[in-house]
Amino acid sequence: MSLSAPGTGSSVVAATLAKNRLGVRHIVFFVATAAAPLTVIAGIVSTGWAVTEIEGIPLAFLMVGVVLALFCVGYVAVARRIRNAGAFYTYVARGLGKPLGVGASFVAVVAYGMMQVATYGALGPATATLIRDKTGTSLPWWLIALVAWAFVAVMGVNKVELNGRVLATALVAEVALVVVYDLIDLAHGSGGRLSVSTLTPHSLAGGGLGVALAIAVTGFIGFEAAAVFSEESRDSDRTVPLATYLSLALMTLLYAGSAWAMSVAIGPANLHQAAQQEGTNLPFTIVAQHLGSNLLVDLGQLLFISSLLAAALSYHSTVARYMFALGRERVLPGFLGRTGVRSMAPTFASMTQSTAGLFFIAVYAISGADPVVKLFYWFGTVGGFGVLLLITGTSISVIGFLHRHPAGESVWQRLVAPMVASAGLVVIVYLILHNFAGLLSVDPTSRLRYAFPIVFAVFALAGLVWALILRRVRPRVYAAIGLGTSDLPEYTSPAYTAPAKPVTATRSPR
Repeated sequence: MSLSAPGTGSSVVAATLAKNRLGVRHIVFFVATAAAPLTVIAGIVSTGWAVTEIEGIPLAFLMVGVVLALFCVGYVAVARRIRNAGAFYTYVARGLGKPLGVGASFVAVVAYGMMQVATYGALGPATATLIRDKTGTSLPWWLIALVAWAFVAVMGVNKVELNGRVLATALVAEVALVVVYDLIDLAHGSGGRLSVSTLTPHSLAGGGLGVALAIAVTGFIGFEAAAVFSEESRDSDRTVPLATYLSLALMTLLYAGSAWAMSVAIGPANLHQAAQQEGTNLPFTIVAQHLGSNLLVDLGQLLFISSLLAAALSYHSTVARYMFALGRERVLPGFLGRTGVRSMAPTFASMTQSTAGLFFIAVYAISGADPVVKLFYWFGTVGGFGVLLLITGTSISVIGFLHRHPAGESVWQRLVAPMVASAGLVVIVYLILHNFAGLLSVDPTSRLRYAFPIVFAVFALAGLVWALILRRVRPRVYAAIGLGTSDLPEYTSPAYTAPAKPVTATRSPR
């Protein structure tokens, strides 16, 4: 055994991801499939209507889309100048300080990790139901979830562009089918009417605004992930902003339009009952009532499963890159900041996330807990709330960063839009917290009402304390927090001493 530094023929290298491998379309596929259209429509919207009695989810999608569009104005301005797989972590560290940045990074890993693990809670049962209906064979949901887990684990350590091609195939097929479903729904309105009731403010009356916004926010999670792939993108100054805006526009139109189309076909007054009866099969059942053939229905159910699988892979890629960024800067153990020499993928970070996924599948399988409600819906919704907290913190940090580092942005870009977006996001966070019991469909006195939000507060505080410890005992590591591979002059001046690069063990040539 001999020691060699990165780049000297080692089987594992540290510090950098693959360069110039992703274009706009690749990143759009990663981003849009993270919120997988059919996963949102069949999973989040249908389950949201079943668990709550809120009709106005279509309107909530539009409202959240507008706020996030304002957020993107300052967000992409910063993304043009910071290329770091840590994204939110890096932006908060640069805008609000290193301790808060590390706190944000801990929240990011937990929130995105919950989103990824949640997909197995719907994928397993949906696939098991389809197999039983078509073949009569009954399989446990967890067995199917394990097969999906293995696929994601293998893909997670492969070349990033290979993952992009897999996601592209799934996304194009999904979008095409969703549009066809929407047209069928709108052509067969309940009672022969094209109702717009679920797009009016009245549909969110009775304290339902916070719950509806939380459900809608969960659907959008992933739009912000373009910056996570900035180190691997070509011409990131153009690629990341364009991919972010395109993904957000696509999501807003698909989610609001499809949820509205479903409400037209079912009838606003029937949404809760229909969703409880059909569950994630709701959009397929609606279409089946109006077609003489089940071909589109069967195709939809297959694509729903592939949609969940694609979402799991996309979330997995995001979590792995956050852990990679933290490992590279030695905020977390350095082995997480290593990549495979051939794939240039964050191998050890990916394997760590795979281990977490396996753990939760095992826990739910052994306990017998309902995987759809208590894994998919609860973990997905709560994870989405965690990402919303990150977006809110990032929006505020953008103001601080652009104030200290102006580079030609207009007042609209560096101040007005970020301030309006931050105010809107803070209001959404408050409304969700105020209605968290309704969101989970538990008693207002339930411990879950407080337990889930407190989880993020605990991890944020842990990250902040850890950063302060690093400042005292490992000042060189603390100095590098949030820098990544930055080439900004103020971070590459002779006055700055970077942490020593890690070395990796490799086999000596024989």
